[in-house]
Amino acid sequence: MHKGTYYEDKLSAKKLLKCYEIASPRIKRYLDAEIQFVISNIHGAGLALELGCGYGRVLKAVSPFVSTIVGNDISRASLELAISYVKPCSTYRIVQMDASKMAFPSSVFNAVFCIQNGISAFGVDKRRLIAESIRVTKEEGLILFSSYSPRIWQERLDWFRNQSQVGLLGGIDEDETYDGTIVCKDGFRATTVSGSQFIEFFDEFGLNASIIEVDNSSIFCKVVKKKTDV
Repeated sequence: MHKGTYYEDKLSAKKLLKCYEIASPRIKRYLDAEIQFVISNIHGAGLALELGCGYGRVLKAVSPFVSTIVGNDISRASLELAISYVKPCSTYRIVQMDASKMAFPSSVFNAVFCIQNGISAFGVDKRRLIAESIRVTKEEGLILFSSYSPRIWQERLDWFRNQSQVGLLGGIDEDETYDGTIVCKDGFRATTVSGSQFIEFFDEFGLNASIIEVDNSSIFCKVVKKKTDV
């Protein structure tokens, strides 16, 4: 099953929220470390875009630190929950949109970020997703992507097992689950992207990517869109 459909039909809104509520203290630390890294890098940005904002978990945390933040997601149910979840903040906008086929004009955002392994979790063509993130970013703007570090593999797997046990995901296919890839018996498949793969992806577009490991749990890819970049 296409993971885009999975997040639209099976793991959206309150079910998605539940995934984070049942996370272990170590996973919650990882999630917070990602947010803090994003904030430290885009603090003061004029217009920021989060790809795959879900119910607004990251959107709400980051919004006080930028002038305006836009979030897109394919799930209408998740976006409807985001309206109430992020409501105290007045500097956000949300839109239902496939992050790999965005309707935004080119060169409009000061910062674009896609974290918590969205590059794999969205289930879209990775190069197309990266191309779109580059297209909508202004010159000198910042692009951030993240995936899981191998160092948090066991905690990540335990988290997915917990989600499966409470019915948020299908049963884990233990025979097919290994080496950074988690496979569920209902068709859900979660992979990762390494630092070297991030570098190769952006190099195809003539961009230099910096790789930073955060909290022994995230691999961040950081790119500044220079004036000479495509």
